[in-house]
Amino acid sequence: MVVDMRSDTLTHPTDEMRRAMAAADVGDDVYGEDPTINRLEAMAAARVGKEAGLYVPTGSMGNLVAMMSHTQRGDQVILEYEAHIYHHEVGALSSVAGLLPRLIPSDYGAIAPAALRAAVSQAYPRTSLVCLENTHNRHGGTVLTAAEMAAVSEVAAGAGMKVHLDGARLFNAAVALGVEPTVLTRHVDSVMFCVSKGLSAPVGSVVCGTKDFIGRARSFRKALGGGMRQAGVLAACGIVALEKMVDRLAEDNMRARRLAETIADLGGLGVDLSRVQSNMVVVNGAPLGLDAAALARELAARGVKGGGRPPSSVRLVVNRHHGDAEIGQVVEAVKDLNRAFRS
Repeated sequence: MVVDMRSDTLTHPTDEMRRAMAAADVGDDVYGEDPTINRLEAMAAARVGKEAGLYVPTGSMGNLVAMMSHTQRGDQVILEYEAHIYHHEVGALSSVAGLLPRLIPSDYGAIAPAALRAAVSQAYPRTSLVCLENTHNRHGGTVLTAAEMAAVSEVAAGAGMKVHLDGARLFNAAVALGVEPTVLTRHVDSVMFCVSKGLSAPVGSVVCGTKDFIGRARSFRKALGGGMRQAGVLAACGIVALEKMVDRLAEDNMRARRLAETIADLGGLGVDLSRVQSNMVVVNGAPLGLDAAALARELAARGVKGGGRPPSSVRLVVNRHHGDAEIGQVVEAVKDLNRAFRS
């Protein structure tokens, strides 16, 4: 058996989602007439404490339409140095939206207020937006607290800037902190979250904000080719995701923590337990003399698929298809790898 831990995007829809797809009431979403999409958008907005929502095919499109809706071409956008928007969304903020990224480094993904103030004071041209990320992918799934987000929001508001949250895994963060999502999203002007990752829907994300903001975002969605027709068959899965799949994310977070602690106890591969805060575990092959490609290859040879993180790490992401048996198989693979490479 192969345990595929490359991403929680690999989750399959539940049986209930498949039934909901078959029974979905649909219409033309470009005309605003798909009742299932309308219901998902309203439900999503309420869940994150915003006025309105917009269903989009992907999180990358959601982030892009949000940035375009908050800014003008030529504006500067401030992001954390390892932001997914900058590294993994194919440069769309510049090539499509005409925006200039300004990157601020941090230790765990939380932009320090002092660093943000300094960046704003030196900013030229006009800086109109700050983007946050929670959980933070490239920092290993770290979680930004409400206090950290509020501190950034306060500085941004004082400088006349908006704040957008890339909340692809927002619900993992909320569950990890033991708070409602609104505790985190009250500090931002807009938020995008995915229903297609740990929540297990096959397709889709939702952008939420004010009604005026969503009106602009809807136009940009259309411009980017995201106008959908009878897509209620997909949105139906998102409704089930929000109703049934949020609380169980605690299981993914718990199993990720247990896996990380076991790997740390075994020795050999490195793992920074301080960064294991949600459903991701980043293992480092450097102590065994393995770079990222070699580590991914050796794990795959032992039945575990992970995502390479150069120079020497592999990311393992826990999702609902990984029960105790699968986690146990990963542990055995790590034990065998340690035996093969420890001197």
